[in-house]
Amino acid sequence: MAWGTPNRERRVLKAGHSSIAVTLPKPWAEAMNLRPGDLIVFDQNDDGALYLKPAPVPGIGPSSSPFLVQARAFDTPGVLERLIVGAYRVGHDAIEVRADVPLAAERVEEVLQAARGLLGVSIVAQESNRMVLQNFIDPSKYGLPQLVQRMKMILVAFLEEMEEVVQRRNRSRRLSTLNEEANKVLALLVRQLFLASRDWSLARRIGSPDPRQLLEWRVVVHALEELASLFGEALSSLNEEASRLTAVAREALAARLPEMKAHLKAVVDALMHPSLDHACEVYRQSRQIEDSLAVPGRTARGRAAGPILPVASHRLQRGVGCLSLLAEVAIDRAVASGNETILVEAA
Repeated sequence: MAWGTPNRERRVLKAGHSSIAVTLPKPWAEAMNLRPGDLIVFDQNDDGALYLKPAPVPGIGPSSSPFLVQARAFDTPGVLERLIVGAYRVGHDAIEVRADVPLAAERVEEVLQAARGLLGVSIVAQESNRMVLQNFIDPSKYGLPQLVQRMKMILVAFLEEMEEVVQRRNRSRRLSTLNEEANKVLALLVRQLFLASRDWSLARRIGSPDPRQLLEWRVVVHALEELASLFGEALSSLNEEASRLTAVAREALAARLPEMKAHLKAVVDALMHPSLDHACEVYRQSRQIEDSLAVPGRTARGRAAGPILPVASHRLQRGVGCLSLLAEVAIDRAVASGNETILVEAA
């Protein structure tokens, strides 16, 4: 892909007595805020391809000192945990929590809970008014496609738990575990995107060879995050009414959940393996499923399904909307590959 110009060729020029040079595309240089005299660093691939990026500016790169969270006291529950999660998501490896007074037992537990909810994070120091968390994950070992596949497995598990609730009319015991696992993977996905946006070499190693694809990956992560939230809410609502589900409600959900599960797998497969024909097909399926859920609370025969089905159907319908968005991204990726065409019948 070219940076704002159709011309992807550059002629090799003679520079001095024994050197050669190639000019940089102006749109790319402007986007990178490059000026004459600036340094460029490159990374050479095994096939001979070169990947260029501006050299880090001294004093602006990542710092080895911990990200400091300091306050006189942490009184509002949840704020401290969210600060730690935010520092992790934007790429900090070390996070120090410090207060002017000894940390209350509730706040200590909040820090411990935050550490348990983040992949690769451990408590490395703990005092009465100070705690230090350290991340030990090597970002190059966690590719974006692999993390998306892991999220697919978690989302499928949500739907399977819903099926169990419908069939057995018993509460699911995995809701909390699935929510925690989804939050861990999503936090790591966001962290990977932040780190990759600062290091193009890392972006290429974890599955985003073109830096502009990072925005596309962010859309994917947002859709997965919304799916996890919707499926968690649907499972929670089914848990509340598990013993009171009507036969009509069970029949309606038993018909929809397997279809949702198969479609989820198909969408992620189209997303990870771009094919224009496949992507268009899963997008068509998304629209069909979304239309079938457009009137929540009714079965195919038009019978009322009881008070719980509208809640679950609404969450599932919004989930199909997220899958439609992922199918659109799959179409974009297939079109961008530029190696396939399909014939579309005229209306």
